Amino acid sequence: MEDAFARSVAEVLDFFRVDPSKGLTDIQVTTHARIYGRNVLPQEESTPFWKLVLSQFDDLLVKILIAAAIVSFILALVNGETGLTAFLEPSVILMILAANAAVGVITETNAEKALEVRQS
Repeated sequence: MEDAFARSVAEVLDFFRVDPSKGLTDIQVTTHARIYGRNVLPQEESTPFWKLVLSQFDDLLVKILIAAAIVSFILALVNGETGLTAFLEPSVILMILAANAAVGVITETNAEKALEVRQS
């Protein structure tokens, strides 16, 4: 039954000959697995680390902050600032973006690992 999602519960239970109070018997589970395949999601390839990092910078606000850091650095050089003062503001902005990217990568990696554990 490929369109079970469009059927009523009673129709699906009747089609698979299931008692809703008991569920499938072990024999039915084995038979249905052989006929219809196992009820598992296909394993997806995990996203490469470098793609996870790059995806953290694919956001309009992040791009605006990167542009602001570049503009801040250029303005500091145009105004004749040299040394640490020219790099202070842009460095702070870039460090915040790096921290944000690190948190994003860690969160996505943990989410992928959690999905892998659930599917096993």
